[in-house]
Amino acid sequence: MAETPSNCGNVEHQGQGPKVNARAIAAWFMREVLPLESYLTQFLRANWRNPSDVTDLRQEVYSRIWLAAVRQIPDDPKRFLFVTARNLLITRLRDEHVVPIEAIAELDAVDFAADAPGPDRIIIARAELRRLQSALDRLPPRCREAIVLAHIEELSGHEIAQRMNISESAVSAHLRRGLRALTDAMYSEERGEKS
Repeated sequence: MAETPSNCGNVEHQGQGPKVNARAIAAWFMREVLPLESYLTQFLRANWRNPSDVTDLRQEVYSRIWLAAVRQIPDDPKRFLFVTARNLLITRLRDEHVVPIEAIAELDAVDFAADAPGPDRIIIARAELRRLQSALDRLPPRCREAIVLAHIEELSGHEIAQRMNISESAVSAHLRRGLRALTDAMYSEERGEKS
């Protein structure tokens, strides 16, 4: 699921493989990455439900980009920045133990082992998946299709654009709207609100 853009750049060979000079990284970072900070912040705010996490998420993205640049400076810093941010958000969601939507079809057929979660956790997980499925069903058809293709079938933006016969920017817009609507629906239900 994680996407890695192609990397290349001016590198110095030191020890075991290519390493980039620290000054070159700092200059590159200040010239190519920091000017994108407002776009990165906007992306994180639009795609993460807790605004108070945005500063920490941004710093984590910067840290990951810096570490990647030590090995090799990316060719396309803007693309690399947003792919890194997207992958960080996906990792954070996984760390929060979000159950994948495709598991809903298999829950009834699973033979639970002795060390499996108890019945209470299973009921909670099923309820969460039903809520997610209900929220997904309420999305506009094109947003739902883009979400399913991206997050269930794990297609790239380019592949989704081809499949839906739309531009990649339209795919991004559908994904952004769909994810925001899903998040709003899930959290408004959690707070007892009607969506």
